[in-house]
Amino acid sequence: MAGSPHTAARFAALVLPFVAWLAAPAAVPLAGQAPPSTASRAPVSGLTTYHVQGNVWVIAGAGGNITVQASSAKAAGPGAGEGVLLVDTGRKEMTAAVLAEIQKISPGRIEYIVNTHVDDDHVGGNEMFAKPRMDFLWTPGMVTGAGVKVVGHENVLPRMSNGPGAYPSAAWPTNTYSSAQRRLFFNDEPVVVIHAPAARTDGDSLVFFRRSDVISAGDLFLTTSYPVIDPARGGSLAGVIGGLNQLLDLMVPRYNQEGGTYVIPGHGRVGDQHDVLEYRDMLAIVRDRVRAAVQKGQTLAQVKAARPTLDYDARWGRATEGWTTDRFIDAVYAEAARP
Repeated sequence: MAGSPHTAARFAALVLPFVAWLAAPAAVPLAGQAPPSTASRAPVSGLTTYHVQGNVWVIAGAGGNITVQASSAKAAGPGAGEGVLLVDTGRKEMTAAVLAEIQKISPGRIEYIVNTHVDDDHVGGNEMFAKPRMDFLWTPGMVTGAGVKVVGHENVLPRMSNGPGAYPSAAWPTNTYSSAQRRLFFNDEPVVVIHAPAARTDGDSLVFFRRSDVISAGDLFLTTSYPVIDPARGGSLAGVIGGLNQLLDLMVPRYNQEGGTYVIPGHGRVGDQHDVLEYRDMLAIVRDRVRAAVQKGQTLAQVKAARPTLDYDARWGRATEGWTTDRFIDAVYAEAARP
């Protein structure tokens, strides 16, 4: 009967948990999984660390996402427990906090750093992690020293070593590659570094941890904004879309496009194949809209007035600061208008 105590109790039991769920913070770092427990958070440093799967963890909040590959304590056999491999190193000022997070994952020595591209928020920590000895950070069992191998595509080295914004030599890649791939075997796992030509820059790399089934994509894939297109450093929208196709070719979903291969973006939450597919399709659609407008003779102002990204702006757009939607459209238009 309406208004009875039994009806009210049933309503409270069904509805109030749903209301509480809606009010909870929407922090879902890994597609298809629950958010990390509070034990995985580091409120003092501002960093968040959580396990993706297999040998791979991610540290967020130090600039670009940092991927950490370290063997499990249960690992056994030749090649197991060899140390730590990092993909990107975040901003320089976050090095001490990042090191503290790495120590929570593994006490092993950092043996490899792989740089996905040359942006400061991805390579800023190289200098400190690759120095012969970091006295101010040194603790027993956690030493980075001579022999730390910094891996990057050959186009990363001149961009880090030349010009007024050059990095100190300790930060430069010491193991460059010029072929389509650079292959390592580390912590009982094949690690494949794959060049994505003319994407974010001309030196972009994907890092595929084959046993763990995790790919670190750098800024080729983002869940927080449209991709930065930097033609001055060899980047292009066509290259980003091509790199996303490379990424998709490596990914195998578990069920209904969920789970399976996970991808760590340059910024934002960990995703799966469906997330990458949506991002790739969005970029192809925006490119085709702008290209059609250019073929009709429309000016940049006219294209912007037509808002070719309108249906995607709520998710990836940015009106102010940094890489705005306007700047993204500028880059797409310039590429489409190029002879």
